[in-house]
Amino acid sequence: MSLKEQITEDMKTAMRAKDAERLGTIRLLLSAMKQKEVDERIELDDVAVVAIVDKLIKQRKDSIAAFEQAARQDLADKEKAEMAVLLAYLPARMSAEEVTAAVQAIVAELGAKGPGDMGKVMGAVKAQLSGKADMGQVSAAVKAALAG
Repeated sequence: MSLKEQITEDMKTAMRAKDAERLGTIRLLLSAMKQKEVDERIELDDVAVVAIVDKLIKQRKDSIAAFEQAARQDLADKEKAEMAVLLAYLPARMSAEEVTAAVQAIVAELGAKGPGDMGKVMGAVKAQLSGKADMGQVSAAVKAALAG
């Protein structure tokens, strides 16, 4: 069963259970997926769905930070609940040590020397680690590897 089919099944389950919060978040995800399909005239595969989920989680993290800074804990809690639902659709993430090791291997493979090679390294890293690791963490690891 593809990730897209799993999300649709989860929506049906949430409907039957009358779980309004979970249902709303899943509908939001399905809407983002449908929008991408219509805009680009493609059928989404699991990698594209994971990218959409990643994007939505990043939006939730940004919103949580803004709401907590504005002392709106009620809205921050709602965003955290949505983020928890979305996290269920991501594959297991790599640890910081695994990310660092993978980045160092790619830097060595490409023969990158300094910060000027950041774009080349990030392109290769993104191709290999997209969906498997947090890209913010990956970017920090690339900067560290190229600075050191």
